[in-house]
Amino acid sequence: MEKRKLGHSDIDVSLICLGTMTWGEQNTEQEAFQQLDMAIDHGVNFIDAAEMEW
Repeated sequence: MEKRKLGHSDIDVSLICLGTMTWGEQNTEQEAFQQLDMAIDHGVNFIDAAEMEW
């Protein structure tokens, strides 16, 4: 997985970010863990865990 620097820091993040907005609503806990495991197995280390409220 290609990585880039996060802003002006020394932190390298993957170009692909895993969004978690549907976890708990549209996905089961088991599906969430499967998605997270797959992302990590493929080198993703950038995870958006922000919660959006309307």
